[in-house]
Amino acid sequence: MIKIGQLNALNITQITDFGVFLDAFDYGSVLLPKKQLSEEPEVGQSIHVFLYFDSDNELCATRETPIAQVGEWGLMEIKSINSTGAFVNWGIEKKDLLIPYSEQRARFNEGQTILVYVYTDNASGRIVGTTKFNKWLDKTPQHYTSNQQVDLLIAERSDLGYKAIINGEHWGMIFSSDVIGKLFIGKRLKGYIKQVREDGKIDLSLQKIGVAKMDDLSEKILALLDKKEGFLPLNDKSTPDAIFKVFRTSKGTFKKTIGGLYKAGHITIESDGIHRVK
Repeated sequence: MIKIGQLNALNITQITDFGVFLDAFDYGSVLLPKKQLSEEPEVGQSIHVFLYFDSDNELCATRETPIAQVGEWGLMEIKSINSTGAFVNWGIEKKDLLIPYSEQRARFNEGQTILVYVYTDNASGRIVGTTKFNKWLDKTPQHYTSNQQVDLLIAERSDLGYKAIINGEHWGMIFSSDVIGKLFIGKRLKGYIKQVREDGKIDLSLQKIGVAKMDDLSEKILALLDKKEGFLPLNDKSTPDAIFKVFRTSKGTFKKTIGGLYKAGHITIESDGIHRVK
């Protein structure tokens, strides 16, 4: 089945001087221009292409990969604004993505970079973007457990911290006290479920919580020590940035963890760093 607004694997049915025609099933044939062919084509060959409709509602194929396909979020720069809405750079040379005014939470300026969700409008059949994310999230029951690892997309900054999209399905919050490292709108990273509240709101952490956090970090430290011939130039005096760069954890957690490893006799803590006890 053809999926407009997504990558599809289509077979070559005809080769011409200006490109190849691909079998688009119910949509007939679609042309892939010659300049987008990286190798000598053969009839019957399968090619991955992105499908979309142009301004004349004609089906088009490209081997360019958009910043976000239908059903995905992506950071996009606003190229122009007119009476219809804002047009953003979609990552396709001949096709910008429209964000209608009705799908804008705020008015934008040209050159501004924003997070956009791409979807197909049921009424018009057009692929458009939106910055109104609420109607696409929290539509299914939460199914998370404490310390479960999840994929996060930083979507908003608030007075409390950062709102993040969890696995493309739900809203979650990383409170300022739980922020480690640098976060920014559009950043994708791994995180953990801290708790699901009675009202359904989800608190997030960028590292495991409780004993599991310490155990996980202990294993990482010992594994890296073994890999680095028993020495790491980090200790309880190291800067938070230096610690985060290596272990993606806070200095407080790192200090508690190496303290536990020291008491257990696994390491020594010296002025130049930590050493593995043989």
